Amino acid sequence: MPAAAAIHTLIVDDQQTMRSLIRTGLQQIGITSTREAPDGEAALREIVTRPANLVISDFNMPVLDGLGLLRAIRAYEPTRNTAFIMLTGRADKDLVQRAAQFGVNNFLVKPFTVFTLREKIEEVFGALT
Repeated sequence: MPAAAAIHTLIVDDQQTMRSLIRTGLQQIGITSTREAPDGEAALREIVTRPANLVISDFNMPVLDGLGLLRAIRAYEPTRNTAFIMLTGRADKDLVQRAAQFGVNNFLVKPFTVFTLREKIEEVFGALT
């Protein structure tokens, strides 16, 4: 149960507007240590060089999608236990099952509120005290 300020987060989305919305939401709940990547490939390079406690990643991105990023993070020993929340505009059954199979920690469906963002993070980490 870490304090929100202790959670280092990597935000991954191909849309700058969505990355900004997520970053602003995280700041409102006290998570201020954030980095961003525009796609899964850039995110993978980023997390290998500077680990994070939490990845919030869009599913649908060019180059390497969120599912591919999740699989790569789980396959690499130093990042294997990184918390991963999949962000998606569609919560279809196949995606949910495949992401669960690869070890996703939670899902966040667009559009979301700051309250929902906090709730999803607390389901992974416990209360953000």
